[in-house]
Amino acid sequence: MSTTASDPLATLGSLPGVPDAVDSVRKAVDRVYGHRVMRRRSNEVTAEAALRGSRGSAALAGADWNLEEVRRRTDFSGEDEARTVGAALRLTAEAGQLLSIWRQSPLRVLARLHLVAAGGAAPDDAVGRPRLAGESVDEPLIEARLPGADEVAGRLEGLSHLIIAGTAAPALVTAAVVHGELLALRPFGSHNGLVARTAERIVLIGSGLDPKSICPAEVGHAEQGRAAYVAAFEGYTTGTPEGLAAWIAHCGRSVELGVRESTAVCEALQRGAA
Repeated sequence: MSTTASDPLATLGSLPGVPDAVDSVRKAVDRVYGHRVMRRRSNEVTAEAALRGSRGSAALAGADWNLEEVRRRTDFSGEDEARTVGAALRLTAEAGQLLSIWRQSPLRVLARLHLVAAGGAAPDDAVGRPRLAGESVDEPLIEARLPGADEVAGRLEGLSHLIIAGTAAPALVTAAVVHGELLALRPFGSHNGLVARTAERIVLIGSGLDPKSICPAEVGHAEQGRAAYVAAFEGYTTGTPEGLAAWIAHCGRSVELGVRESTAVCEALQRGAA
């Protein structure tokens, strides 16, 4: 991610293919927000989107459960997969409570997200803070180079400054960069993917693109598959215009697939089937 321009995120919005992705996402979001079900039953759509988004994020973290199993279960302790699903559900529920804090203190929000995700599963002194030199990271899906603790601290601070300062970049671009940067840094000892995808959700909601949180990008990331997710992320880590544009486009497609999912929910509610 370049930091040479005064608003580096805005410069990414003009990369080849990105304006088209931004326009396509905006049109898709506008369509689902215009659905007649959203006039009276938007809370139900939001709740269902939260559940499906949590399931999608957990699937990318290695717990690919059937939606009905996620809906049915009440105990998410015990085996690793159950704890992963539980962490995803807790993070989705927490995201909406942190919107007002994000623009003033994104690092505080990230610390809170890790605390919520860990849920007492990690040593107390390792929860809610960036990892220290020599500390390991449990993130089996991502095999990219792991930055050292000093690099993590510096890049987190840079990301925080960009968010606090504000940007003219489209919401999709900002969300994709926040997501990609957190995956690249893996600042915590665990749950980095879950935290990164929740931060993406927070940006999309807080930006006004998806204020009711009915367009779960996590659904689309999971639907495109873990291999495509990793391949697109590897493009982000190259820092090349082509790689960055491919990652942003991948995130845009994920939002569109989330829109498709919520549109289906709206149709089912309209038919009285959900």
